[in-house]
Amino acid sequence: MPRVYVMKTYNPLSWLVIILVKFYQLFISPLLGPRCRFYPSCSHYTIEAIQTHGFFKGSWLAIKRISRCHPGNPGGIDPVPPCQCKPSEDKKN
Repeated sequence: MPRVYVMKTYNPLSWLVIILVKFYQLFISPLLGPRCRFYPSCSHYTIEAIQTHGFFKGSWLAIKRISRCHPGNPGGIDPVPPCQCKPSEDKKN
C-alpha cells in the first residue's frame, strides 16, 4: 500500500517567514559561521515555533528567543514550548 503524505496547511504569512528563514539558513548563515548560543539554533527555533503555534504566537516566541541571544546570556538548550491547545471533545449522542 503506498504511503500518503499529508501536508499541513499554513497561512501565507507563515509560509513567507519560513521561506525567508530557509533562505537565511542556506545562503547567509554559512557565511557567518556557527554563532548561536542556543540549541536548537534561532532559525530552527523560529520555523518550529511557527509550525507548532501558528504565525502570530510563533513569531512572538521567535522574537523573544532572538532578543535573548546576546553575549550576557549563557545560552543552552531551549526547545519550543508545546502547544497548550485543548483538543475538542467528542460529543456523545
